[in-house]
Amino acid sequence: MPTYTPPLRDMQFVMHELLHAVDELKSIPRHADVDADTLNAVVEEAGKFAAKVLAPLNPVGDREGCTLDKATHEVRTPTGFKDAYAQYVAGGWPALSCEPEYGGQGLPLLLNQCLYEMLNSANQAWTMYPGLAHGAYECLLAHGTPEQKRLYLPKIVSGEWAGTMCLTEPHCGTDLGLLRTKAEPQPDGTYKLTGQKIFISGGEHDLAENIVHLVLARLPDAPPGSKGISLFVVSKYLVGPDGQLGARNPIYCTGLEHKMGIHGSSTCQMTLDGAVGTLVGEPHRGLAAMFVMMNAARLGVGNQSLGLTEVAYQNAVAYAKERRQMRALSGPKEPDQPADRIIVHPDVRKMLLTARAYAEGGRALAMHTALLIDKELHHPDPEVRQACADEVALLTPIIKAFFTDNGWIATSYCLQVFGGHGYIAEWGMEQFVRDARINMIYEGTNTVQALDLLGRKVLADNGKKLKAFGRRIAEFVEEHGVDEQMQEFVNPLADLGDKVTKLTTEIGFKAMKNPDEVGAAAVDYLRVCGHLVFAYFWARMARIALDKQGSGDPFYTAKLHTARFYFAKLLPETAGLIRSARAGLEPLAAMDEALF
Repeated sequence: MPTYTPPLRDMQFVMHELLHAVDELKSIPRHADVDADTLNAVVEEAGKFAAKVLAPLNPVGDREGCTLDKATHEVRTPTGFKDAYAQYVAGGWPALSCEPEYGGQGLPLLLNQCLYEMLNSANQAWTMYPGLAHGAYECLLAHGTPEQKRLYLPKIVSGEWAGTMCLTEPHCGTDLGLLRTKAEPQPDGTYKLTGQKIFISGGEHDLAENIVHLVLARLPDAPPGSKGISLFVVSKYLVGPDGQLGARNPIYCTGLEHKMGIHGSSTCQMTLDGAVGTLVGEPHRGLAAMFVMMNAARLGVGNQSLGLTEVAYQNAVAYAKERRQMRALSGPKEPDQPADRIIVHPDVRKMLLTARAYAEGGRALAMHTALLIDKELHHPDPEVRQACADEVALLTPIIKAFFTDNGWIATSYCLQVFGGHGYIAEWGMEQFVRDARINMIYEGTNTVQALDLLGRKVLADNGKKLKAFGRRIAEFVEEHGVDEQMQEFVNPLADLGDKVTKLTTEIGFKAMKNPDEVGAAAVDYLRVCGHLVFAYFWARMARIALDKQGSGDPFYTAKLHTARFYFAKLLPETAGLIRSARAGLEPLAAMDEALF
């Protein structure tokens, strides 16, 4: 069975040495009193819960899956899941970064980021339940009516009630403009919703006493397409004015999907048969309101793959240090043993270092983004809030797509380290691969994320957001460009920055003539941008490691070696990606569809 050790030392490094989180948080009045000891203590306790409670349940959830009683429409989660959730609630973890007004602890989202990375490493399938509830909280906090907030938020914050988002229908996934679920106005101001939803994560389960569904549907006078979608809150049980639960609302799970992975997460087919709901936000503006939850989910999905990358790496490196196979090409390293440990083989090291570089680079970017969101939400200066919001908008599709692509690569590599043992269930590695695969698909496939990045976040504002991040890189390059020790990091970073600028301009000109050029280049382009952002953070981490390498702490030695590996072995991927992006639409469009 796989094991998991929370990466506390690296999280502390990112918080305190890379991001200087305490100083950043002091600029936010509500977090001005948060100190390093508080941050460290919360992360340490979160790690204990993840490693001791959740991690042992991960293979259990994979083996057992969820079960549906078709007569009652009730779903039972795997053995131990419900008890783990009760411990999670008792520990106050759902309330960690929520508003004190609704019973939250009001701590920085930076801590929530660390918490959820570790939960995902330990048990992605279980973590989806509280993760979705937190997304529902954020959506209602931003767009709910005062009455909706009063009724729902305290219970979601406490963990007593869970949450979901009900978007997808059998005939429409990403293209939500095609959805058909109907909402009929009632004399009392409520609505009755009728329709079918599929692929609803956590749509029904036994962890919490109630589930708050956020449902997209159409009003009778709705215009066609995405501009005719409204958002409704539909509770599993009707909620009285006093907050007490009443009769069962007719929103039911009618089937469970049998999936490649995340078996412990209930992926439900949901039927609404006149379910009572209330409108969230304005009529026909539901998609805009739901994007609060969807964007949070996209960051969360990236975090899922970050967590899997870390835990897969940990188990693969432990195996590589023990497993003996063959001799090193340069001669036996342990002549007194029948074979050398496989960690001596260059390609095994390449696979391990790839996973490590993607985990540590991803952690730095994810925690940086969480700190940006803290400032976006609560910084007293509106210009700072807007700048942070713009950067978060730019980084969100990169985190979702780049992290999940990397997670697929890393978990596959880590399975490969185990050889045939990785392919069988005993070691747990094949579960990590299967669980990682969904992350590239949901909350908008990675192609959708690439289109969002290139089309909406870059070209739509003439590169304003990208240029702002480019200035951050340029300042770093200017500051450290003359340092001989930094040349191996600064030079390729500066070079890639220039190439991204040129590539963006080239694609933009092509797109003016044919918008399909964006679709042809977008996936390659996002991966190039992902490497640009990772290279920036790896260069910064290398700078710190260089400064601290004289301390004798092997942590900094390892950090510096990993940085060098990233720049030497992973960043060069961008050359091929740029060439592919520049090839444009013609190689894709030239062949008549009848020839496929």
